[in-house]
Amino acid sequence: MMRRTPCSLLFLAALACSAFAQQPVDAPIIALNDLKPGQHGEVWTVFRGTEPEPFAVEVTGVLRNALGPGKSLIVCQLTDDRVQNMGAVAGMSGSPLYIEGKLAGALSYQIQRFETVRFAGFTPAADLAEVRDRTHAQPANLAAVPLSDSPYKSLQPVFTLGGLSPVVADLFAPRFAALGLATTALGGSTQGSAGAQPAVAKLQSQDQELAAPKAPTLQPGGAVAVALATGDITLAGTGTVSRVDGADITAFGHPMLSLGNVELPMCAAEIVTILPSQMSSMKIANTGQVIGTITQDRLSAVSGTLGDGPKMTDVQVTVKRANGAARTLRFSVARQQQLTPLLVAAGVSQAILGSNDAGLAKGFRLSSNVSFPAEQKLSFQTLYSGPQGFAQGLNEFVQGLAANLQNPYAKTFPDHVAFAVEPLEDNPAVTLDMFQLSRTTARAGETVQVTLAWRNWQGDANRQVIDLAVDPAWAGKQLEVVLAPGRALDEMTGRPRVISASELRSFEAYLAAMRDDRPTDGVCIAVVEKTALFSDQTVATPDAPGSIERIARASDQARFRKRDALLPLWEIHVLDGKLLNTIVRRPLKVIE
Repeated sequence: MMRRTPCSLLFLAALACSAFAQQPVDAPIIALNDLKPGQHGEVWTVFRGTEPEPFAVEVTGVLRNALGPGKSLIVCQLTDDRVQNMGAVAGMSGSPLYIEGKLAGALSYQIQRFETVRFAGFTPAADLAEVRDRTHAQPANLAAVPLSDSPYKSLQPVFTLGGLSPVVADLFAPRFAALGLATTALGGSTQGSAGAQPAVAKLQSQDQELAAPKAPTLQPGGAVAVALATGDITLAGTGTVSRVDGADITAFGHPMLSLGNVELPMCAAEIVTILPSQMSSMKIANTGQVIGTITQDRLSAVSGTLGDGPKMTDVQVTVKRANGAARTLRFSVARQQQLTPLLVAAGVSQAILGSNDAGLAKGFRLSSNVSFPAEQKLSFQTLYSGPQGFAQGLNEFVQGLAANLQNPYAKTFPDHVAFAVEPLEDNPAVTLDMFQLSRTTARAGETVQVTLAWRNWQGDANRQVIDLAVDPAWAGKQLEVVLAPGRALDEMTGRPRVISASELRSFEAYLAAMRDDRPTDGVCIAVVEKTALFSDQTVATPDAPGSIERIARASDQARFRKRDALLPLWEIHVLDGKLLNTIVRRPLKVIE
């Protein structure tokens, strides 16, 4: 016998369904004191695609001052069957919670992992508004975010890497982790450079202007990404929009990297699916076009404004081929002192290690041009004996790149960084067979012959004899003839690998110091004397009078320094286009 449902119950069921089918618009905020255990609410998020959907929760209570003085946490049970098997999901960060048609908060914290009944923490709506209302200031430096054993684990966005091969992604994952970024290659991007545009589209663009893609309209519960790199190489963390106030967007419900004031691209996002896990469920997504700028990264949320994206550093990496057209990667990176060099290096590594260009196996020349505002530039070249040689020297490359890109003296970042990777016909690595002097004691005015013998990669023996005219001023000094790579001789002659910001006083002095390196290929042969160097903004003077030294160092000890080093009296650069990582020192005595 069929049981008839009363009309009043049908009406209530229909009312409930309609309430879940429509998302509150411009919802007022419900106060924490008005929340009661047992209240039912709905959380809006994107399960797939771009349209948000609700799921049901029940208020358990409010943990007062859980995250600090005045920073409480709303605890809710996730009662919806769809989320019971996955719990709070990375990527749901910021999903708005509505109770009685009012905004209560944003999903933000995982408070347990393996329990059979799922709960989650929500950042109160008033804290979201506090982040939205903060005034703008200068961006902060990136700082590593320590891992915490706190029971309140924020649903940190998983930063997805796009455009990087698995080899390069694995190589850089520990480096990003050191800066507090958990990265994965499990994600995609609908972005791309103009240079990647198909030939057919390029021909069409000559006849008619192609319409730019329409920016999506964000709504509470919608997916949004904060990018650190855009273009052919992407790095972005996906979360959920908590609140929309005109052009102002609040999202995530927790910090991204705790950077404070920032300037980062806000991007559209499309959720592909949710991967359930007993440990940590996550959304996987495609990162879309830039639709605005994130300006705040705070304890309770991130916030920003729809519109144009922020200023970024444009990067271009061109790989020249022995046969065929050149291949170019184009991407832009956020302007953060620690992050910018790492992202640029990842793109360069992709061009070298993540390609099918067999022509690089013998070796390649890597050239770069760093363009600062006001047409100020830095340029450098480095040789590598193949992709493996580059991988082995990656730490040194990143350190050198950081020194060139970071700028502690003026509020400016490079506008553009261009790299060219040019294959070599032969492996540039050579082996030293002999380095000797025709005599170790010579008279002033005589000539000493320096003989250098080396063997090319896999074979050919070579020899070069260099005449060294003995200067009468060298008589009576403790001298050595040194053979060393340019970088090694830089350090031996008192130039530090990393220049302290306190040693310089202007952006112009900084650029001049960066340009003062010896060549990175070949080797230098130098006659050197042991001495004490007195330096002013890295410009060294040997044997400065003690009175001048004392006065200068008393006025500015960081700027003026004294160090023991080798003073070059004569120098020549040989073996252009070769790599020889050997240091040899020979004594030389000059008599009257």
